[in-house]
Amino acid sequence: MGLYAPGSRGEENTGFACVRCGELIPAHPRGSYRNHCPRCLWSRHVDVFPGDRAAHCLGPMRPVAVDYSGKKGYVLIHRCTVCAAEDRNRVAPDDDFDAVVELQRPSG
Repeated sequence: MGLYAPGSRGEENTGFACVRCGELIPAHPRGSYRNHCPRCLWSRHVDVFPGDRAAHCLGPMRPVAVDYSGKKGYVLIHRCTVCAAEDRNRVAPDDDFDAVVELQRPSG
C-alpha cells in the first residue's frame, strides 16, 4: 500500500522524467499537481480531469501558447502530439522564465 490514500492529491503529485528533455522532475513542493516540465515546459497526456490520471493516450504534449486568466494567472496551453487534445496548465513559479517568454513571441 502506498504512502497516500487512493485518489488523494499526494498520490498523484509525484515526480517524473520529462517526456521531451529527460529531466528528472520532482513532485511539486507545494502539493499542487506537477503537470509539466519546468525546464522545457512539455507535458504528457495523462489526465482527463486535473489529477485523475485517467487519459489513455499518454502522448507528449507540446507547449503551444501562453494565455492569461484573471482567476489562474498565466497558463500554458499544451496540445497533444498524438490526439490533438488541448489542456491549460498554470505556469509554475519554478518554470524556466525564458521558455515561457519564448512561447509568447510571434513565430516566423
